[in-house]
Amino acid sequence: MADNKGGKTAENTAALFFRLHGFNIVERNYITGRGTGAGEIDLIVRRGNLLVFVEVKKRRCLDGAAYAIKPVQQQRIWKAAEAFVENHPEYQNSDIRFDAFLFVSWRSFQHIPDAWRL
Repeated sequence: MADNKGGKTAENTAALFFRLHGFNIVERNYITGRGTGAGEIDLIVRRGNLLVFVEVKKRRCLDGAAYAIKPVQQQRIWKAAEAFVENHPEYQNSDIRFDAFLFVSWRSFQHIPDAWRL
């Protein structure tokens, strides 16, 4: 997610959404090392044994946000999730899910659970 004001608003809204739905925030803006082929994970949340890696997309319309998560980016997020779990043994037995949080405004957003699988 971009470091602009709108991007941070989207990330903050996503974090609030997940907290209101019983999730704990594990980490925000997790970045793996350069040269790993992995990328940034906007939000990592947990509820019970479920560990969710969330990609937050802010666009002018929800459809535009949904199409902004390309397969290459999904692969990078998956690699970053692998690195996160490797570096945090307490999560190694967690159930893993990849969600998308699409944001237009605080009144127009959509959560897509299990948005992709690899």
